[in-house]
Amino acid sequence: MNLTRIFGMQEVLDTRIIKAHGLEGKNLFYNMILALQVEIGELANETRCFKHWSNKGPNEKEVILMEYVDGFHFIASLGNGIGFNPNEYSLKLLEHNANVYTASTLVNQFNNVYEGISEFRATQDIELYEELLYSFLGLGKKLGITFEEIEQGYYKKNEVNHQ
Repeated sequence: MNLTRIFGMQEVLDTRIIKAHGLEGKNLFYNMILALQVEIGELANETRCFKHWSNKGPNEKEVILMEYVDGFHFIASLGNGIGFNPNEYSLKLLEHNANVYTASTLVNQFNNVYEGISEFRATQDIELYEELLYSFLGLGKKLGITFEEIEQGYYKKNEVNHQ
């Protein structure tokens, strides 16, 4: 997964959106945090992992992937906003840390991502952002989504977002 390319593309998209909506100079950090939380909730809803009362299974993998990628857009935006440098992270390091930040169950992984969002929101610290990124990548791993699928899904969704 080419984080440098993804984060660069996200910066271009965010700049276009900000300009189109007259948001130059506005602090959108808390909007992005809430948007990420909403996207994580939508993703959880598609997996149905918490719906112990229901017999209906998860949605198709492509739907889950697109919801995951929606969240990844906000992960990238937040990273860009605090000066995260994706050039410093090798694929091997990302894979290792995604494994480290993977919980025993999908429900626990979703909760870990929410906790990571809350901790990052409170401090805007780059180290807590990195932990959030790893936890989010761990969520993808737990969902059976590969880095290649994330990357290709991101490119596809980014193209749609520019329309």
